[in-house]
Amino acid sequence: MAWYREWFGEEYLQLYAHRDRAEAECQADFVERQLGDLRPRAALDLACGAGRHTDVLRDRGYRVLGIDLSIVLLAERPDLPRVAGDMRDLPFVPEAFDWVLNFFTSFGYFETERENFRVLEEVNRILAPGGRFLIDLMNPEPVIENLQPRESYTVEDRQVRIERWYDPQSKRVNKRIKIQTPDRPERTFLESVRAYREDEVVIGLQWAGFRVTGIFGNFHGDSYTRDSERLILVARKPS
Repeated sequence: MAWYREWFGEEYLQLYAHRDRAEAECQADFVERQLGDLRPRAALDLACGAGRHTDVLRDRGYRVLGIDLSIVLLAERPDLPRVAGDMRDLPFVPEAFDWVLNFFTSFGYFETERENFRVLEEVNRILAPGGRFLIDLMNPEPVIENLQPRESYTVEDRQVRIERWYDPQSKRVNKRIKIQTPDRPERTFLESVRAYREDEVVIGLQWAGFRVTGIFGNFHGDSYTRDSERLILVARKPS
């Protein structure tokens, strides 16, 4: 089974609990600064997870729908409008949204380049002419250079051990997570994400029919550099 079908469950929610509403508020501020000249009729939170960005943006008056593959994550907030679906085959009619927002490195999960760039094609298909796409990725150079091979810590009653490595052949950053609790056998999960460079993402977006309008290194809006915290791109579907 593909790693992303197993990992995004209760254990993921507990290990990433620090990704909270305050962070989502800061990122929503960035969205409004960079995309705010176009008030969307509808926006899609692509790979929405437990829905923290969906929640924040809806509280600000935006008509936002979330989509994610994980039923466990979707069940966290049943009050929010979200659907289950695969980002390679989005269950929406063409030109349904004016914004598509993709946070927290949820691009590059799939094994083949064709599958990953199929996602960009799908985003272009469901965006209306003039619509905007924001994609938030890890910045590969500092991530790879500062990769911590091993880490261990405790979350409540869970002992967590993590191994990390970069595969230069597949250009993927990998993480093996082992979780031990008193009442269950040790469980092992995997994360494996393609580490895309700036030029690769720009080419992919252009190939899918977008025009890149901004590249940023963090959610404060600073210009992107090789050592930036993040790799954030804003693109537009031509009118």
